Amino acid sequence: MGESFPGTPPSVRPPEDRLDSWKEIAAYLNRDVTTVQRWEKREGMPVYRHLHDRMGSVYAFRTDLDTWARSRNLRAGQENGNDAASPNTVTLPPHSAMWTSLTKWTIILPLAAVAAALTIGASVWFQRTEYFWRNPIADARFQTVTDFDGVEEAAAVSRDGQFVAFLSDRDGQMDVWVTQVGSGQFHNLTRGSAPELVNPSVRTLGFSPDSSFVTFWVRKKGGPNGGDISIWAVPTLGGQPKPYLEGVAEFDWSRDASRLTYHTPGPGDPLFVSDDGRRSEGRPIFTAPAGLHSHFPLWAPNAAFIYFVQGSLPDKLDIWRITPAGGTPERITSHSGRVSYPVLLDQRTLIYLASDPDGSGPWLYSLDVKRRIPHRLTSGLDRYTSLAASADGRRLVLTLASPKRTLWRLRIADAPAEASAATRISLTTGTGFSPRLAPNYLVYVSSTGTTESIWKLANGTDTELWSGQGARIFGGPAISPDGRYIAFSVRQHGQTLLYVVQADGTNARMVTDSLDLQGAPAWAPDGQSITSAAGDHGVPHLFRVPVDGRSPALFVREYSVDPAWAPDGRFVVYSGPDIGTTFSVKAVTAEAAVHPLPALTLTRGARHLTFLPGGRALVLLRGEIQHKNLWLIDLETGAERQLTNLTPDFDIRDFDISPDGREVVLERVQEHSDVVLLDLPRP
Repeated sequence: MGESFPGTPPSVRPPEDRLDSWKEIAAYLNRDVTTVQRWEKREGMPVYRHLHDRMGSVYAFRTDLDTWARSRNLRAGQENGNDAASPNTVTLPPHSAMWTSLTKWTIILPLAAVAAALTIGASVWFQRTEYFWRNPIADARFQTVTDFDGVEEAAAVSRDGQFVAFLSDRDGQMDVWVTQVGSGQFHNLTRGSAPELVNPSVRTLGFSPDSSFVTFWVRKKGGPNGGDISIWAVPTLGGQPKPYLEGVAEFDWSRDASRLTYHTPGPGDPLFVSDDGRRSEGRPIFTAPAGLHSHFPLWAPNAAFIYFVQGSLPDKLDIWRITPAGGTPERITSHSGRVSYPVLLDQRTLIYLASDPDGSGPWLYSLDVKRRIPHRLTSGLDRYTSLAASADGRRLVLTLASPKRTLWRLRIADAPAEASAATRISLTTGTGFSPRLAPNYLVYVSSTGTTESIWKLANGTDTELWSGQGARIFGGPAISPDGRYIAFSVRQHGQTLLYVVQADGTNARMVTDSLDLQGAPAWAPDGQSITSAAGDHGVPHLFRVPVDGRSPALFVREYSVDPAWAPDGRFVVYSGPDIGTTFSVKAVTAEAAVHPLPALTLTRGARHLTFLPGGRALVLLRGEIQHKNLWLIDLETGAERQLTNLTPDFDIRDFDISPDGREVVLERVQEHSDVVLLDLPRP
């Protein structure tokens, strides 16, 4: 917190001379916050900011403000001079004695009507534009809790605001950590005893109502659907972890701790309410439609509603609410993006994380649940990965992340390759992701600010092939079978567009703008069409998109996304819906008939599939949500073979195999993140 911009005065003045928020500055000048903020902007009132000014952290000195006020008054006096009459004084002529009472009312009544109409119009305008809305964290005090190397995520705060829990890989593996605010002491509560803790799609950490236990989401391997999901708990002061809510994926206690809401990991994440703190044997109050998820349950302070996030993972989500008795849910936000971690500061002030329509973010947002106009609370390019609040809404805890994505090259051998065998690919752009390999070049995506672009690496030279202002490329590019063309899906200006560009970057053209594209595109082996998923009433289906401009046609009617064609064109494999944290892989023939495939269930984040030459085997990612290795599956025998044995900190998010099947390129994500506190002033 001691950091400041160049030009900030040294802190050699007495502490009592300093004012540490807009509220204190306004009180000292006997004005409201809006007025002093306007003075600072328009009249140069001396206010200083920390490096963390994105959080509204400002301060000023009484002596500086006194000097500025005297100079301002002097300027005003010099400008006014000795004018006898104020410019605001208006002398009205006397009424004519000839006016009659009728004439007066003829003029007054229309004027009164106009005034009333203006008043009503102004009132409606103020409500619709939320003219009187104020940023709920404008005067918050910003404090960094952790300064570790590596990852801190999924932070939670106890109801009294005294303890903060978070996940961290500080000791090598991901564990549950806890600290008492202000103590500077950090304690590892699980010490490698929890098999899998990371799931960014749910609130994985929490506290018991009395703060005596830290609760955590855990998935044990080998259960049904690829994992046994439950909530466990460990004493906040240290002790042995034990089951807390078995078979439950997420939960929240009401403010008085008398009622429990939770959802299980079954299809649609069935949501329950219990009055005795145990799993209910009754019917759920809500289950999301097929293919959708319902996460982050949250009691309203008065227990009148349960808020939750519903939609299609990972980026077609919004916040809804429902009464504890059930019924039809009510939609609260309209982002249709990466929405997560809702918290309520009071009955009306909702804060949450959400991405922008172009896919950038997630950022910190707030809205009044009655007026429902979203406001982004922060500027800049900071990325937030979790949010939690104390029971009184006065203390927030966030995780602030700075991800780095790089590309690595690895030879495929008979024995699993170690991470030490991988070599980093040097890129002019510094970072790269979504790699795709052709016989003699590599294509990847790079990001600059809010714009993503397609790049090509050939003979050691990087070349930008395509870029669009504010464009976000999703799903990764696809190279045509002959290597001459590249297809990619773009989200830009609120639309999803499918483009094709030649491998030398020329003749870029849009193939379709009529579909709500999702996931990655794939070229048909004959090079005459592109297969891509597109949303239809919230459910993705595969479509064929001819490259000659003809209309797209529905191909697969069931839930299907991220296709991969066999090299001979006989069949295509694709991913089914997420259930819990897993999904199944299916296949159909070129005529859309079911094609037999060995039973294959994968973990979330492993949707990209690639065929080896010949089409007999698939290469895919298998493992935990945030740590996977490459595996090979023989589609005729079902035999599996592990191709890599990477360290826990080598997090693969995407990959591709060379056309000859001998080399793989990996996209590695390295997160650096910290836990931060926001303390809001008392009203």
